[in-house]
Amino acid sequence: MTKPPQSTSKSKSENIIAVLSLLGISVFLLIHYVFDSGHEIYTLSLHTSLASALANVYEGQFIYQISLGELPLMSVLILGGVPLLYQLSVKLFEGNFGADLLAGISIVTAVLLDEYLAGSLVVLMLSGGAVLESYAVKKASSVLEALANRMPSIAHRKSNDKLIDIGTEQVIIGDTLLILPHEICPVDGTVLEGSSAMDESYLTGEPYMMSKICGSQVLSGAINGDSALTIRADKLAVDSRYAKIMEVMHSSEQHRPKLRRLGDQLGALYTPLAVAIAVLAWMASGDVIRFLAVLVIATPCPLLIGIPVTIISSISLAARREIIIKNPAILETIGTCRTAIFDKTGTLTYGRPSLTAIKTSGAYTEQQVLSLIASLEVYSKHPLSSAIVKAAKKSALTLLSVVNIKELPGEGLKGTVEGKLIQITSRKNFLAKQPEALAALPSLSGGLECIVLINDTYAATLQFRDEVRSDSSSFISHLQPNHLFEKVMLVSGDRESEVHFLAEQVGIKHVYFSQGPEQKLELVRAETKNAKTVFLGDGINDAPALTAATIGIAFGQNSDITGESADAVIMNSSLLKVDELFHIGARMRSIALQSAVGGMALSVIGMVFAGLGYLSPVAGAVTQEVIDVFAVLNALRAAIPPKSLSDF
Repeated sequence: MTKPPQSTSKSKSENIIAVLSLLGISVFLLIHYVFDSGHEIYTLSLHTSLASALANVYEGQFIYQISLGELPLMSVLILGGVPLLYQLSVKLFEGNFGADLLAGISIVTAVLLDEYLAGSLVVLMLSGGAVLESYAVKKASSVLEALANRMPSIAHRKSNDKLIDIGTEQVIIGDTLLILPHEICPVDGTVLEGSSAMDESYLTGEPYMMSKICGSQVLSGAINGDSALTIRADKLAVDSRYAKIMEVMHSSEQHRPKLRRLGDQLGALYTPLAVAIAVLAWMASGDVIRFLAVLVIATPCPLLIGIPVTIISSISLAARREIIIKNPAILETIGTCRTAIFDKTGTLTYGRPSLTAIKTSGAYTEQQVLSLIASLEVYSKHPLSSAIVKAAKKSALTLLSVVNIKELPGEGLKGTVEGKLIQITSRKNFLAKQPEALAALPSLSGGLECIVLINDTYAATLQFRDEVRSDSSSFISHLQPNHLFEKVMLVSGDRESEVHFLAEQVGIKHVYFSQGPEQKLELVRAETKNAKTVFLGDGINDAPALTAATIGIAFGQNSDITGESADAVIMNSSLLKVDELFHIGARMRSIALQSAVGGMALSVIGMVFAGLGYLSPVAGAVTQEVIDVFAVLNALRAAIPPKSLSDF
């Protein structure tokens, strides 16, 4: 997605002004304090005369003095200050009385008082803050680029026993395509040849690797497993599932919610108050110097410096806790969110199958069945194999020797274990061969299952569920009392039985299942209209919803697209880290308010003294610097980790 030219040029100018300001201030400090030079005073004198043929209309002289060492600061004020003042004047006419507007008045005041260093510092603060703001926006819009980069641009077309590489845009419906191991599927299609497993979790929310055999449907964007597949293209690349997600992302980028910054909220109150005190002091005393003195001490450095320092310190603390803050504004807002929306797979679950039940026919015990099948599954790459082997290890069972192992597509896994013929297959395959055995099988339940045969006789049914995170229930239950969330929702692309099972396990009442990216997006938009929302997810299908929520939190590093969509990324997929993020945000806001409100309160007291004539402009500037030091020192506390950052 392309940025508007106006926005791009504005962002570039802010970057240039920030660099220029930093360079100019550095050169000034070097000249004055390192080389101790540049103190020579130069005088610019301009004589003017205006006369007509009849009389002399005007005659005068303009004299201006400047030291050589102040030339870098003058450059900053002219090349950087003037453009910023122009932007601020536009805001003024729009009725925007933010903290940066008062800073603009302070630049003018500093120039009138020959306080060029102070004016240059204000220019640096204004431009630097704008650069940080534009950086967050830029990172957000790079989601679409990440989406495009992930999608393959080449497809392997089979034609007359030859393999030809073509652009995905050249694929037509009915083409025969080859998907190599670990490649991303280029279009939606149907498997013609081969057997493999595909990772569709980031697209559909289905937590398991999905087996693919002849006749299976495949989705564009899914990642192939260890074996090659031959598929028939059923849709064009532009109409396939992955392209549709990109379209939804375009839409969600256009409607990203805007956050009003804490500094702007406080500045809207502080700026008119400061100007009013300055005008009253001037009107009551008739002395314009008092007006200038009030404005100098009113320079909103606690807002322009204190709050950003608190934010940067909090970002640093979060990074040390494996939490990457991509949009600093969320730290100011996260404590005001009242609706929490969770994806299922990989968020409240681990996104991997867990063996939850072994229902035997009675001929064997659960331990006997598990020992036999785990011995066989060690040699399989089936998505459920690891869950069976893990369950056997947890029960401390000894694995037995296996011979004659076979794994045929659609038939399951076979092998001889301790002289017994063991077969693990599907219900459908088993009943196709032994329909009379239906009465012996347990009724269908949610999750996945497989059938165990011992010597061609039904022995057990294994049932699997997506493994629930150990801390999901306690995390959900503490959201309302500890973080004031009024509504908690579970929104997943997975099946109804799976989603409701998880909701019961963790205690969520508002449940939505079989939700595609478009549906998730609309649901999040609707909830965000009613209250500020936090959305937590980890799949590509979550990317639009992450962007549309007030705050989007991505889990783990599984997808750069999800990470780019989010405002924060939890690197190790831990709900404990999400809770820490909530606390870091609340702590940041508390410390920022202490620095900003405390600094402004002291400034107001100073303004009163300046208005009464007890502080000169120079004394006011010194006083403001002392206030700034206290505000910044307090702000730096945000980087110091407290004893605990979690309460569940």
